[in-house]
Amino acid sequence: MTDLDDTDRRLLNALVQDPKATTVALAAALGLSRNTVQARLTRLENHGALLSFERRINPAALGFPLTSFVHIHVQQKKLSDIVTAMARIPEVVEAHGLSGTADILASVVARDAEDLFRVNGAILDIDGVDRADTSLSMAELIPHRMRPLLGPR
Repeated sequence: MTDLDDTDRRLLNALVQDPKATTVALAAALGLSRNTVQARLTRLENHGALLSFERRINPAALGFPLTSFVHIHVQQKKLSDIVTAMARIPEVVEAHGLSGTADILASVVARDAEDLFRVNGAILDIDGVDRADTSLSMAELIPHRMRPLLGPR
């Protein structure tokens, strides 16, 4: 969705500042009617501008303090089946198709090093996966953010 107007941007900025704000609170803060805010939120959600609540849950709070990034090399003809199999591994929290040397970049969480070894093994056991190179995240240096993109251009 690229047709955001100033009202949409103000609404998204208000959500960044207070993600738990109600429609009524957003309307009051922005000087808009509740119906306008609700309609805008519905439109933004329907167009994919608002992501799921799951992105806000810290995996460490669920007992998964380790985050790693796995570059996965696959047989391209089996990509769809590989992605389906990877989606069955709960610790694979995100995956992206890549250009370049690897085919998939997966974000994987684990309870500890032994658990990460198990998860990597599960990925390598998928038919069509040739190789996986794993890097452990030492620290999150820039957290996921959208505010800079909402500012003036």
